[in-house]
Amino acid sequence: MAVDISGFSSPAVGLDTPLELLSACHDRMGRQCATLTRLAAHVAQHGADTVAQTAAASVLRYFDTAALLHHRDEEDDLFPALIESMAGSDAVCLHAMVDGLTQEHRQLEALWHRLHEPLAALNAGQSANLDSSLVERFCAMYAAHIQREEDELLPMAGRLLDDLALSDMSRAMRARRGGGAS
Repeated sequence: MAVDISGFSSPAVGLDTPLELLSACHDRMGRQCATLTRLAAHVAQHGADTVAQTAAASVLRYFDTAALLHHRDEEDDLFPALIESMAGSDAVCLHAMVDGLTQEHRQLEALWHRLHEPLAALNAGQSANLDSSLVERFCAMYAAHIQREEDELLPMAGRLLDDLALSDMSRAMRARRGGGAS
């Protein structure tokens, strides 16, 4: 019987609904963090077996591509659109939120950089020390970050952004993923 420590897949959300796509991405990030946590425990007991290799490949693929695209979607499109929607208003707290979330992206990326090498080794079937305390820190920080975006950022975006801003975000996200700016 094959062992699978990865998370479940979620239904696809399209680029035509950018806020829903960002939220769905948060769900997938949480599941990838859960896989990473299970992987750390698995590696401690079983080493770099095929289960570890498969899970490491999944986590690497997600955080090397989708998570980075997600950060760019927010920083390049969502944050500026929100700030522009507040033009002429006192947007001090919005700027503080955006700046804080951007700083958290850099911190998460730095932690990911430290996890990348051992995960790449595991993916290649090589023995590696996957530091469970670093995994816990990375996953806890992502969970708090996601919660903040789900509780504050996305509801605010849903209230403030008009159809044109959302359409512009959709086009930029599609282009970023190689789908053209149609």
